[in-house]
Amino acid sequence: MSKRVTVPEIMTAKGKRKLSELTAYDYPTALWADKSGVDMLLVGDSLAMVVLGQEDTLSVGMTEMLHHTLAVSRGATRALVIGDMPFMSYQASMEQALINAGRFMKEGRAGAIKLEGGARVVPQVRAMVEAGIPVQGHLGLTPQSAAQFGGFKVQGKTAEAARVLIEDAQALAEAGCFSIVLEAIPSTIAEMITEAVPVPTIGIGAGPRCDGQVLVIHDVLGLFDRFLPRFVKRYAKLDEVIVEALTRYREEVEQGIFPGPEHEFTIAEEEAKKLSEQ
Repeated sequence: MSKRVTVPEIMTAKGKRKLSELTAYDYPTALWADKSGVDMLLVGDSLAMVVLGQEDTLSVGMTEMLHHTLAVSRGATRALVIGDMPFMSYQASMEQALINAGRFMKEGRAGAIKLEGGARVVPQVRAMVEAGIPVQGHLGLTPQSAAQFGGFKVQGKTAEAARVLIEDAQALAEAGCFSIVLEAIPSTIAEMITEAVPVPTIGIGAGPRCDGQVLVIHDVLGLFDRFLPRFVKRYAKLDEVIVEALTRYREEVEQGIFPGPEHEFTIAEEEAKKLSEQ
């Protein structure tokens, strides 16, 4: 068994090597991703869309997130598993935020949690870190706030907006975040943030100059076709392979090809003869 990636190892990788992160939502995908050698597996609230078929990420709560986080934790033996705190699981009160973050660690067996937001969530981040819960931050296009942004739009495109992102990143790092996801922001701004904070930045649609990258595993493997963000690179088209295999199965059933003799169980001839004699 490979040694588990730790939070200190993630932090000390900054400036030394690029970090890799993927989403995972269940036991088999966690196994596959873990074998690939990625550093972190994020059980993202994106499961609402790519696994459960919802229209956005707001539709999942703690029940679903804990269920999927535990499944991923069972499959990953090397990567750091990060549970994504769902909408309204940490915004209402400090007590709620701490309890729910703790549930990810205790019930979901996660090694860390992720939450969205800048200065407004610094009190929650600081309290979680003080309680011994590692926190990954998330800035830029934060899907839980898409309604506030007017949709899924690139963030930080003005000097004022970029300045706020830099200040938010610095505030999150100061509060104790061990890494910060930067989503859908200009690469120049991502580079400035990366240089401005002492912890790794993990880009998704933030260009190549972050300290690492994260993508949704269904996008990487070609398993989600509702839309394809510009920042995604597909490394396979497994949906076509899967549909082809399932179509062959249906055809062989209809044609009587499957199951064949090699798939049958048999009974001794003398035992079958006893039945016919009764």
